[in-house]
Amino acid sequence: MTASPALLVFQPVLPIGWFLAFAVVLLGFALWRVVAERANRGMLLTWVRRAVIVALLLVVAARPSLPGGTSPASVADLNVFFVVDTTSSSAAEDWNGTEPRLDGMRSDIDAITTDLAGARFSLISFDSTAIQRVPLTQDSSALVTAAKVMRQEVTYYSHGSSISEAHTLLAQVLAEAKKSNPERADVVYYLGDGEQTASSAPASFAASRADVDGGGVLGYGTAAGGRMKEFDGYGDQYSANRYIKDKTLPGSPDALSKIDPANLKTIASQLGVPYLQRHAGGSLASVVGSERRGEVVSATGTTASLIDLYWIAAIPAFLLLFVDIALVVRALGDVRPVRPSREPRADRGPRAGRVPRLPKEAP
Repeated sequence: MTASPALLVFQPVLPIGWFLAFAVVLLGFALWRVVAERANRGMLLTWVRRAVIVALLLVVAARPSLPGGTSPASVADLNVFFVVDTTSSSAAEDWNGTEPRLDGMRSDIDAITTDLAGARFSLISFDSTAIQRVPLTQDSSALVTAAKVMRQEVTYYSHGSSISEAHTLLAQVLAEAKKSNPERADVVYYLGDGEQTASSAPASFAASRADVDGGGVLGYGTAAGGRMKEFDGYGDQYSANRYIKDKTLPGSPDALSKIDPANLKTIASQLGVPYLQRHAGGSLASVVGSERRGEVVSATGTTASLIDLYWIAAIPAFLLLFVDIALVVRALGDVRPVRPSREPRADRGPRAGRVPRLPKEAP
């Protein structure tokens, strides 16, 4: 690709050497015919027209462009990071009535990966610690499978959790992704209930904001709250049929986990993404629509696109080409084959080998 001083950018369809060779041969032949037919006005006009056609087609093949255009991004240019709260509150049974919140999170992860098919996905989960369960991969089925086998933290190890436990790990993986592929947009989906049970205040996700190009914070749970079953780390689902107790209250009743929208909105503000309260069957369009339509692009790795100009030469070239074809077809129609003429036979006498009949005599 070469640029002229006038800022025009040329992207010829052939290597520059081959392109120049073809241009010299084709245009040289057309100009030679113009000179050769200068004595014949009709043929002169014909070859002038053909020389113009050749010149215009060479301009089209050179593909002139101007920098500064815009083009839609592709879903394939996205890195999608899921950050999922797997603390004990993720087992609260207030999703779609009495189902665990984690079921809603799994369902939404499945839906988002389907909507953004072709992107690269990563899964981070956190409870008392944060881990990256799935590094960036284009295998969406691997991520969905990993989400399906996610479980809440073991109840025995649950001693208060922070909604910001993953903030350091998220900042780290985002920085690495941006360094490796700055042209790809990084999208973050935080899935949780916002319930802060740790004694300290949550840390900020603001360190990740510069590397976040889209996504959303998805909130799960109800104001009324839901009970949480214990989990001891064994079994396919919940190996114990007991509920976590709130020992801070008289009689140690079943503990209730309630959504905290204010905390979730704070995280959304820190990341620079929208907040969406989730309900079973609710639409994800407000946090997925822009990404699916290709409107989310990398803020740090954008590359200048080009405004194509070749079509300006293509229009008159094809119009003149059609005129030339029409004239050739018309000329062919005027050419008729010469039919052989029938010459009269010089001898109209009897054919050889036949005896002429004599006229009958009158009686």
